[in-house]
Amino acid sequence: MARLPPLNWLRAFEASARALSFTSAAEELSMTQSAVSQQIKSLESALGRTLFLRRARGLELTDEGRGYLPTVQAAFAMLEEGTTVLQARNDPDVLELQVNLSFALFWLTPRLGQFMEENPSVHLNLATSVWAEERSHNVASLQIVFGLGKKEGISGKRLTRDTIFPVCSPKLAKQIRTLDDLLAQRLFDLPGTAQSWSAWLKACPEGGGRALPAVHRTSTWALSLDWAQRGLGVALAHETIANDLLASGQLVCPFDFAIPLKEAYYLIAPEGTRTRHASRVFKDWLLREMAA
Repeated sequence: MARLPPLNWLRAFEASARALSFTSAAEELSMTQSAVSQQIKSLESALGRTLFLRRARGLELTDEGRGYLPTVQAAFAMLEEGTTVLQARNDPDVLELQVNLSFALFWLTPRLGQFMEENPSVHLNLATSVWAEERSHNVASLQIVFGLGKKEGISGKRLTRDTIFPVCSPKLAKQIRTLDDLLAQRLFDLPGTAQSWSAWLKACPEGGGRALPAVHRTSTWALSLDWAQRGLGVALAHETIANDLLASGQLVCPFDFAIPLKEAYYLIAPEGTRTRHASRVFKDWLLREMAA
């Protein structure tokens, strides 16, 4: 079996190859630039190969360096994976999770017990937000945000494709037989959403140019649906947050018309974060539950 170079030499090579800079690699590894350069020279000497071309404008990988880099990165990934799994057997695996408030209340919380039962070693640190802009960079391992999925720096997996429709308490629904009955109630809306009561009424076949009455606005779906449950009026809702409430009879749909919801919930792993065991098992569980 060939004698392997020291791990610190390989780490210096991997960091330098990514940045094409000994200085940047030194900052990442909390070393001096000269120490990184010396470790690279030692590695090249041990391998008998030149891994970098030293140019005036910076570093350039040789063919040998480009070929070696994926192997080194894969080896470090396997080491990290094995270490993470081993540590998770003894120490609590903490998942830093930031979730849209309404998603956390109406979808995640009713199902969270199942996840905790299946993954007793995973401990949650959960923070909530309302809009995607509120996410904390480089803090949460995973984020579930609500929006159009087009914000700069945000890319992730779309979780939902919902429609938007009116909901109210069963008692209030008894007063609603027609669209005019509906529009006579207090209407609750959210500022900043792509779909609102005006969009819903404009698309409704029975709208007939009716004017929209004054609308009460809240900052979250959670508050809007709470008002609706209390019989204060009619809120707009979508399947992800309303299905459980509809199934339990706490809310009903008083008027059978819905329009597509342009926004969606997205699962995001911020760039630069390393995938941990807790993040992987939560993501796998979440996608299974969303597909059920």
